[in-house]
Amino acid sequence: MAIATGAVLVLGLTACSAGSSDTSSPSDGTLVYAVGEPDHLSPGRQTVAFGQVMALFAPLVMLDDSNEITYVQAESVESDDATTWTITLKPDWTFQNGEPVTAHSYVDAWNYTAYGPNAWENTGQLAGIVGYDDLNPVEGKPTTDAMSGLVVVDDLTFTVQLDHADSQFPLQISQSQTGFYPMPEAAYDDIDAYDRQPIGNGPYEMTTAWEDNEEYTVTAYDDYAGEAPKTEAVTFRAYADTNTAYTDVLAGNADLLYLPASKMTVAEQDFGDRLYAFDAPGIDYLGFPLWDERYSDKRVRQAISMSIDRDAVNTAIFGGLYEPATAFTPPAMAGTPEGICGEFCEFDPDAAKSLLAEAGGFEGTLEFVYPGGIGVDSLFEAYANQVRQNLGIADVVATPTTDWAEYYDSLVDSSVAGPHFGHWGALYQSQQNTLRALFTLDGGCTLCTGNYTNPEVDSLLAEADSAPTQEEAEAKYVAVQEVVLEDFPVVPTFSNKYAYVTSDKIAELPALAGSPVIDQITLK
Repeated sequence: MAIATGAVLVLGLTACSAGSSDTSSPSDGTLVYAVGEPDHLSPGRQTVAFGQVMALFAPLVMLDDSNEITYVQAESVESDDATTWTITLKPDWTFQNGEPVTAHSYVDAWNYTAYGPNAWENTGQLAGIVGYDDLNPVEGKPTTDAMSGLVVVDDLTFTVQLDHADSQFPLQISQSQTGFYPMPEAAYDDIDAYDRQPIGNGPYEMTTAWEDNEEYTVTAYDDYAGEAPKTEAVTFRAYADTNTAYTDVLAGNADLLYLPASKMTVAEQDFGDRLYAFDAPGIDYLGFPLWDERYSDKRVRQAISMSIDRDAVNTAIFGGLYEPATAFTPPAMAGTPEGICGEFCEFDPDAAKSLLAEAGGFEGTLEFVYPGGIGVDSLFEAYANQVRQNLGIADVVATPTTDWAEYYDSLVDSSVAGPHFGHWGALYQSQQNTLRALFTLDGGCTLCTGNYTNPEVDSLLAEADSAPTQEEAEAKYVAVQEVVLEDFPVVPTFSNKYAYVTSDKIAELPALAGSPVIDQITLK
């Protein structure tokens, strides 16, 4: 489950899903968003319906591309010690059924999301709150359904006690961490029905319930207390084939689509200035089976990294939209030490061959492994070709698994055969999220990195979390990257851009953290 947060994010953006085949032309006042089929629409559950849920809900705070906080539902988020935080809400906000949004709306929703027996997908986002472990005991059933670290002070104020000092908490409650969204009292009357037609506190409301494989429309909520949406209605249309969706946007039958990987090299020619590539908090990398002695010497991993011409791959596979990675976090994250990877992320086949020779060479088949069905076949074939040619290893292959489930199982049971697919799309723009996820035991994606851990990394992350200012925290996260670089457990490959194409009906496509701000899209 833990791996899903970052990994499924990219799948939700790029993979196929069952959907409607209705491609009728939209009405002039409605934006048609070509998407995948949702998994859930409850904010504590969804993992591939970010756009849909963000249209229905408003977060406590928003992070802009400069990592600055804008208060939305929250009036303030304050702490004297970075451990106990006081959240004060703005008055006069309502859910779309007229219920007032109160401190209880948040505390009750967070407790429900965190309660282990509910098995809600975004429960881990709340794991730093005192009492979370009581709702998720290692053995047996929980004896309480409320976290002791959440206390309602009054209608518009509640406090959050964390299990350790964490200066990044205000970033964690920003827009993409939907486990921190509120729910109205009406939600608990029939939680399954609510999942089909959520009542949110955001700019749009659902007038009919979502049905499997059917498009649905949300309309502007007249009493929304935030900035009014610029488009009256949005239709979310699910497609079974992203290539079909691409053709529909090109023809004007749909208006917005996350760019499929298979179309990256032709999108600029097809769409011109209607292709948007936004800086994003995502990083691609190659993980390794560190238990396999053939990859246990870091010089082998470094040699593989230096044998890959990232610029050539970027041009051939991504149409030049991505950026070669030079650190373990992307440039979109504040304080990322660009260039820290140095020579080990630069193309140098001669030095790569020397490093491999120093490590004793490589015996047997070097097998790149990736999940089948997500559109990265050409990418991994390019990696295999480059390593074969530039390292002089005769037998290098790229092998897809049948699907994502089989790939995930190979990580769980430590049977993955070689260097493998890795992606982490952070849900808030802090180095903390990516570094903790990839390089700590409980971070959520340790499986992705060959079960790599280092006590020094854990210690430095704790110091960074408790730093009194963002600037000091960022400096300490750089120290974490320096330790990881010394071990070089993974090969950073590309910093992501989240790319979209639009019909000529869209006049402007605003974005934050790489994703369109749906309610602020302007139609011509």
